[in-house]
Amino acid sequence: MLKDKEAVLFDLDGTLVDSMWVWPQIDVDYLGSYGLSVPEDLQNAVEGMGFTEVAEYFKKRFQIPDPIEQIKETWQNMAMDKYCREIPLKPGVMEFLPYLKEKGIKMAVASSNALELIEACLKAHGVRDYFHEVITACEVKKGKPAPDVYLEAAKRLGTEPVHCLVFEDIVPGIQAGKAAGMQVCAVHDQYSIPQEQEKRDCADYYISSYEQVINGTYEER
Repeated sequence: MLKDKEAVLFDLDGTLVDSMWVWPQIDVDYLGSYGLSVPEDLQNAVEGMGFTEVAEYFKKRFQIPDPIEQIKETWQNMAMDKYCREIPLKPGVMEFLPYLKEKGIKMAVASSNALELIEACLKAHGVRDYFHEVITACEVKKGKPAPDVYLEAAKRLGTEPVHCLVFEDIVPGIQAGKAAGMQVCAVHDQYSIPQEQEKRDCADYYISSYEQVINGTYEER
């Protein structure tokens, strides 16, 4: 899987950390504060969007009176403690990051989440120093499934897309990596079990733990 790879790019939520459960509850609490309930189609509607894109979507769809930056700040405050204290790293992350560093492979996080949350989360788990770059979808023109955030990550690392490997947990993220011309490994996550077969079909590889990359027991399409 790592043959000819100069850089490994990670999504954050559901890929590096087990955090996808946080946001549905935040949606309930946030919309509830306006006397609104969460529509059944909300998660599918915003999946893959950048943090700013989601805030813009909420403001328009639910007629939220707060400005975009205030919406984002409110969400960050609601999520910060959970990201720093409650969510765990995904299986095998603590073994895999030193393994990549030892091989001289550059690493970056390319996420749809807010930069402040990503940085705080990585630092709280003691892994921030492994990553040369942290890029968010708010810094590029379009969020996932567009390839923008992964292309920007490759550019910042000085690496051609063909020499990058992406780890992702949802279909729009996998599509973003493939659209960027990169190989993609799908990561098992409880939240995306309904997408399990589609993830396998879209990705080049599939793992339940990063230790499978180290010991060669990963699935290959």
